[in-house]
Amino acid sequence: MANVKIVTDSSAQLTDEEINEYGITVVPLTVMIDNTVYVEGDTITNETFVPKMMSAKDLPKTSQPPVGKFVETFNELGADGSQVLCINMLAAISGTVHAAEQAATLSTSEVTVVDSQMTDRGLGFQVIEAAKLAQQGADMPALLSRIEKIRDNTKLYLCVMTLDNIVKGGRLHPVAGAITNFLNIKLGLQVTGGKLKIVSKGRGDKSLRKFFNRIIDDMKNTPALKKIGISYVTESKVLKETVDELKATFPDVPLLYRITSPIISTHTGEGAFALIYYSDPD
Repeated sequence: MANVKIVTDSSAQLTDEEINEYGITVVPLTVMIDNTVYVEGDTITNETFVPKMMSAKDLPKTSQPPVGKFVETFNELGADGSQVLCINMLAAISGTVHAAEQAATLSTSEVTVVDSQMTDRGLGFQVIEAAKLAQQGADMPALLSRIEKIRDNTKLYLCVMTLDNIVKGGRLHPVAGAITNFLNIKLGLQVTGGKLKIVSKGRGDKSLRKFFNRIIDDMKNTPALKKIGISYVTESKVLKETVDELKATFPDVPLLYRITSPIISTHTGEGAFALIYYSDPD
């Protein structure tokens, strides 16, 4: 039995096989669609959420896990004397990590909470590596050192095809959103230092192709490239072209291609997708 048990939230892009193989505990967020509340991974999945979001009268509302759910989870996992390591999505987009931190102070278990400064597969990379080491008997300092190294060598890029959801969510003034959509402006963003930054802005799909071509060129010059993730809301021509290029360029690097979580879909909207990768240099 592992001396350290790993917990994360449902924004982490993990397969069911990974969760089961590495003994990862996932605490779910909830999402409300037209007054009906769903629990991620239980009463709604990434795949079933998107069509519901697209047909909803209003923008869905996502909620972080309650503090009590974290406390319950931590207490249960630590009942045998194990320590608990909880790795969560960046605080810039959700209060989940703060709920986990509060729960850690209330739990009867010894709990360490980490802001991954990432989400989606970027968070997943850290969680999987921590869980692998935990199964091998590594202690907490070793796990924290490992996930810090992975975080520092992970890149997460995101394209936003329409600003409708950002406007509806109150993150952009409606007039600005109407203008940029009218001009067919596509945004390229990067998650870095725990913050979301605009790094590319242009008109039409051509600008996005240039954006991702530059990223792929950077990946070609990245030593010890280990894993790639592509997470998306809905598929597009640019997305499929990017995936084809990645597979042709890096045929030996594992690539996970999946629909993203409800919280990311809600924030980014139709057509959005992310490219995430990490390297493991000596």
